[in-house]
Amino acid sequence: MAEDDDAKEPEFDLVFQPAYGRAVPVAPKVMRVTVNNPSPFTFHGTNTYLLGHSSLALIDPGPEDEAHFEALMAAIDGREVTHIFVSHTHRDHSPLAARLKRATGAITVAEGPHRSARPLFFGEANPLAESADADFVPDVAIGDGEKLEGDGWTIEAIHTPGHTANHTVFALEGSGILFSADHVMSWATTIVAPPDGSMADYMASLDKLLSRDDRLMLPGHGGPVREPQSFLRGLRTHRRMRERAVLERIKAGDRLIPDMVRAIYTRTDPRLHGAAALSVLAHLEDLVEKGRVTTEGPPSLAGAYFPA
Repeated sequence: MAEDDDAKEPEFDLVFQPAYGRAVPVAPKVMRVTVNNPSPFTFHGTNTYLLGHSSLALIDPGPEDEAHFEALMAAIDGREVTHIFVSHTHRDHSPLAARLKRATGAITVAEGPHRSARPLFFGEANPLAESADADFVPDVAIGDGEKLEGDGWTIEAIHTPGHTANHTVFALEGSGILFSADHVMSWATTIVAPPDGSMADYMASLDKLLSRDDRLMLPGHGGPVREPQSFLRGLRTHRRMRERAVLERIKAGDRLIPDMVRAIYTRTDPRLHGAAALSVLAHLEDLVEKGRVTTEGPPSLAGAYFPA
C-alpha cells in the first residue's frame, strides 16, 4: 500500500462569514478583508490580509473593485504600507495591486509575471486566458525560500506551482501561519487547469507543504485550515482517488473527457463541469507523461485516451 493511501479525503468547511467591507482580526497582528466577489470559483470572495501594526504589509490585494479598495484604505487608516505580496496572477487576486501601490507607495512582491506551466500546443487556445492578469509585473521577484522583513514581521516565500506556474504561498515566520492562497483552501479543492496549471507540479507542491510544520493556514478564499497536516494528506488522497477514477473510466471504455466528467463528477455543480474537464485533462497530462495512458498527439480536451 502506498503512503497515505488509507488517509481520508478532506472534510471541507463551508461555514464562513465574509464580513464584506470590514477588517476582521484572524490572528495576532493579522486582519482579513474579503471582497464581495462570490462565485462558484471564489466561494464568498477573495481574502486580502493585512499584517503589522504601525506599518503594514498586504497579501493578495484582490480584483479591481472600488468598494474593496475603499475598505482596504479604511483598514490601513493612514498607516504606512511597505509591501504588497501577490500569491499568483489571477484576476481575483492581483489587479488591485497597481492602484494600492499608487495610493500607498508600497512595493509589490511576487514570484513573477503570469505564465503558463507549459507552452501552448499547436492550435491550442488557453481556456482560462481571460482569468489571467497579464499586466502585473512585481517590483520584487522573490525566490523560493527568500525572506522579506517589515514592522514586526518576516515573510518567507514558498513556491507552490500547480494552480498556476507562479503560485507562491507566504509563511509568517515565528507564528506557524501560512497564507496558502489558492493552493490549499478549507472549502474546496483548487482548480488545476492546463496550460496555466500542472497536476504534477501541484502534487509536488502538496508534498513540499507536507514537509513543513505549519499550524494554521489562511487561504485566499474561505476560512482557515486549522489542522494543516491532516488536511494536506486528505487533499493528496483526493487527487490520487481522482487519478484512479480517470484510469478506471479509461479501462471501462471511456475515451473522451466529457464522458469521464459525467461519470466521475456526479455530485458536482454542473456550472463547474468545464473546470472539472480541465482537471481531468491535468490528470491525463500527468498519466501520459508517466506512460500509463496514451493519446494521439499532445493531450487535449478533444483528445481520445486509451490504456497504455
